[in-house]
Amino acid sequence: MKVKRNTLLLIACLVWSAAGFNVLRIGLKAYPDYLSALNYLLSVLVFVVFQIFIFGRLVKKHTARINAYLEERQFFLKFFDIKSFIIMAVMITGGIALRASGLAPERFVAVFYTGLGASLLLAGLLFGRNYGRAAFAAAQGETEHKGG
Repeated sequence: MKVKRNTLLLIACLVWSAAGFNVLRIGLKAYPDYLSALNYLLSVLVFVVFQIFIFGRLVKKHTARINAYLEERQFFLKFFDIKSFIIMAVMITGGIALRASGLAPERFVAVFYTGLGASLLLAGLLFGRNYGRAAFAAAQGETEHKGG
């Protein structure tokens, strides 16, 4: 199924926001027993590291790649490249395995998942912002093209 190029940004928004919301929810459910200034600081640190070094860059990279497509209609899974799908699969599988194995202490789940989930959710929202900007620019272009 093919969609408009800008719709790929909306799909990325929905996928990343759903993943981020779910991971954040898991972290926040584990947090009540570990409320402390140190844990808050560690969660913020996880958020900042993932946002600056991973997800912020990922949003920019994929937005630029999507905007560079020459054809207006693209296969709906092209919101990611193969490498990103593999990374996502490894992260999901690793996270599930880590929690199911019991190797990760509940404090780690609370602190790490909260920071990671917030960063994932922000990445989704940034894709949504980029979709909104692209949709607005396209609408402006159509208005100007029609002489309005």
